[in-house]
Amino acid sequence: MAKFPSMLTSLSFFIIILAFTPYSSALGGGSETSSSPPQCNGTAGGCRNNSEALKLKIIAIAAILITSMIGVSLPLFSRAVPALQPDKNLFVLVKAFASGVILATGYMHVLPDSFDCLKSECLPENPWKKFPFTTFVAMLSAVLTLMVDSYAMSYYRKRNLDGEVKRTSDENDIVDGKLESQHCHGFDVAKTGDNASQLLRYRVVAQVLELGIVVHSVVIGLSMGASDNPCTIRPLVAALCFHQLFEGMGLGGCILQAEYEMRMKAIMVFFFSATTPFGIALGIGLSNVYSENSPTALIVVGLLDACSAGLLNYMALVDLLAADFMGPKLQNSMKLQTWAYIAVLLGAGGMALMAKWA
Repeated sequence: MAKFPSMLTSLSFFIIILAFTPYSSALGGGSETSSSPPQCNGTAGGCRNNSEALKLKIIAIAAILITSMIGVSLPLFSRAVPALQPDKNLFVLVKAFASGVILATGYMHVLPDSFDCLKSECLPENPWKKFPFTTFVAMLSAVLTLMVDSYAMSYYRKRNLDGEVKRTSDENDIVDGKLESQHCHGFDVAKTGDNASQLLRYRVVAQVLELGIVVHSVVIGLSMGASDNPCTIRPLVAALCFHQLFEGMGLGGCILQAEYEMRMKAIMVFFFSATTPFGIALGIGLSNVYSENSPTALIVVGLLDACSAGLLNYMALVDLLAADFMGPKLQNSMKLQTWAYIAVLLGAGGMALMAKWA
């Protein structure tokens, strides 16, 4: 887990390099022809103004950076507010709202974007319109996320908890040979092991969730930065600020429950806050060579969005919503459970409404 920051950095550079790799002719079954729609070559008309678009992008970098930092940091400072501590009802409702935002992000934003890219008229009929690549890749991504979740838990149990049980049992045999003592201490070890397993699960959830968010953030930031259409960018800025604020609250809640040391918290906050502005800045610098409608860009962005959608949908449903709603706190209170469902629907509904502009 100490290698997580370097993995995120490597992933960001991998996405950048991949987006500019000239392999479209190999995947597309041929090169672009003069019969391609005008927008595939970047010649489509419309609301185009480079100077106005640049101003909006600079505003977007500052606004998204600030709202991202506020969103992901709010849960981390909640220990100073008794009502927002992880064991309180208000924290459960805020986390349910943020989980709804993450769920709607996968279904209403990332998945449709992937469909749009991989079904574009700028791509050849074969194979991109003959097979549902978006849902296929999203399915594989969800299964891969489950594998990471499962293997991480199994590896930790085998390496740490079994050793702890054996060491404690040996100590009990030396200090007290009574069977009752072994049973008592064995119960304590099992309880400690359960707590450690739960903590590990929180940490796996936080890191895998951030990984999925980072992939999508770099892609959408790159697309915005490369665009010269202020009519598209203007509503997108407000939508992304809303998105980053509440998605950050969901991620921040996971980071809080993971109980990382301050250094790791700072690194995860930085990566979440900086990836979208970094993508925008990168798109501005590469706007002369990057075309969002080129076959290469459409394929790379479409497949990455499909991966991100599968990961986010799995994390939102299984590791966030199901884990909370099937847990003892909500199961023991029908009233709190009802309010939590309302919070989920409000978060998902608000994010779904944002799909009108972003």
